[in-house]
Amino acid sequence: MIIKVLAENTSISDAFGSEHGLSLYIETNKRKRKILFDVGASNLSLKNAKKLDVNIPDVDYLIVSHGHYDHGGGLRSFLRVNKKAEVFIHNLAFGKYYSLRPNKKMEYIGLDEGLKNDKRIILTSDRFFISKGIHVLSNITQKEPLPTSNRSLFMEQDGHIVQDNFAHEQILIIEEKGNTILFTGCAHNGIVNILEHFYYLEGRMPDYVIGGFHLSNPSAGTHENLESIDKVSEYLMNTNAKYYTCHCTGIEPYNRLKSFMGDSIDYLSAGRELIIPAS
Repeated sequence: MIIKVLAENTSISDAFGSEHGLSLYIETNKRKRKILFDVGASNLSLKNAKKLDVNIPDVDYLIVSHGHYDHGGGLRSFLRVNKKAEVFIHNLAFGKYYSLRPNKKMEYIGLDEGLKNDKRIILTSDRFFISKGIHVLSNITQKEPLPTSNRSLFMEQDGHIVQDNFAHEQILIIEEKGNTILFTGCAHNGIVNILEHFYYLEGRMPDYVIGGFHLSNPSAGTHENLESIDKVSEYLMNTNAKYYTCHCTGIEPYNRLKSFMGDSIDYLSAGRELIIPAS
């Protein structure tokens, strides 16, 4: 499997643009599927794709992890360039979602509602199978407390603004050549809860986990406390999986995870190319 980072908060060099967002290009070896997991906040992912020799019109599937602009803001640009891909979005992801900024202003951070009825969008729920060896999971059981960085995130429900419950978040699972790879956009439901849910369904842990863990709040310049990060580190180490994180994990929390987990975790910046070998 080949993974190329098309958009992320940081970049490997000045040759690649960066933004507060995430987009991963995935090319499977088996069945030669070309997949995009999230499309970032703008059309930046399309620009970086060209520099990484990724032909966006060839993408077969787009999975949008949840209903926030930093993961689906580039959707209109993608649909304009790619004319064939099926787009898988949770059926709650086109709701109205907001972020309470440090200046106390409630800012809309949802998807472009004008795209909801696009004929290529397939609305998902719970456990949804896309193709052989490729499916998404939602409806995550929240056993452990959610990241405190979620507290500034809200949604509209029955005409009222309430705390976001992140029911619109979905996780991508790809099984290939003896490996199970779990992709998470932001892990708003908590990376530990996500892995526990996967274990409940599968009776085992994934071999690789890739994506954001939402251990920081960049707009407020804050992150989870060190005790919470250390508890996450200990849990992740006990899964024996390999982790590649990015985006909303935050650099300081990542450095803390890295100091505990060593080679079990690495960071993915825009422009990075990753190869997952067969098991």
